[in-house]
Amino acid sequence: MSIGTSRWLRLVGLVCLLVSGMAWAESAPADLSAVQIVAAMSQRNQQRAAALNEYFGERNYQLVYKGFPAGKEAQMQVCASFVAPGTKKFSIVSQSGSGFMINRVLKRLLESEQEAASREQQNRTALTDSNYEFELAGREMLEGRAAYLLRVSPKVDSKFLYRGKVWVDASDFAVMKIEAEPAKRPSIWISKIKIHHAYTKVGDFWLPAENRSTTDVRLGGVATLTIQYTHYLVNQGHAPCAAQSLARGDGQPE
Repeated sequence: MSIGTSRWLRLVGLVCLLVSGMAWAESAPADLSAVQIVAAMSQRNQQRAAALNEYFGERNYQLVYKGFPAGKEAQMQVCASFVAPGTKKFSIVSQSGSGFMINRVLKRLLESEQEAASREQQNRTALTDSNYEFELAGREMLEGRAAYLLRVSPKVDSKFLYRGKVWVDASDFAVMKIEAEPAKRPSIWISKIKIHHAYTKVGDFWLPAENRSTTDVRLGGVATLTIQYTHYLVNQGHAPCAAQSLARGDGQPE
């Protein structure tokens, strides 16, 4: 006896729902509170930091401004290195576009990141209960992995802290994604900033994959900064692109 087409499709749909439900059940995160998630995240971050001796990688910066008085663009390719406990160096491989945006924005970003790499600065901005309030907003599947969704709000209004949503991997207790805005606008000329950070797992570590921020300027313009992170080498002892560097010999930004 043959099965009608419509009935067969319903059976296939039912099987798909059952299989997807089983997959979710097997990977669903444990029923933890926000306090427990943050505590586990802090502990695992300390373990990963202790095991991370160094990493190297390539970055592509793209800055696009559209608005008054005219649109501008700038690109910069960078070789980045980190050596524990808090030393970062950058070598500029290539750059193009607006010289003003390169010198006044992109290179200053590198300088700011170097300054923020110290352990003291990291503690001031870390995603911990010393700096933030946390609320569990739900559980989701993200990139095929179970994750906790947290709402975060800073305990102090600071341009170095943010408020928004954070996705935490349920197995590794590492940040997977952030959607947020600064707790305090860095300038009166800026009306709004949207921030998107995504992370990728490299070996046992979670490192940045993409950062994107969109800034609305009060004069009517919009600036979009995108940073792509690629070709990571972790705890392997050599930089992948240092030989291509066009920066000064010490690897410091100009």
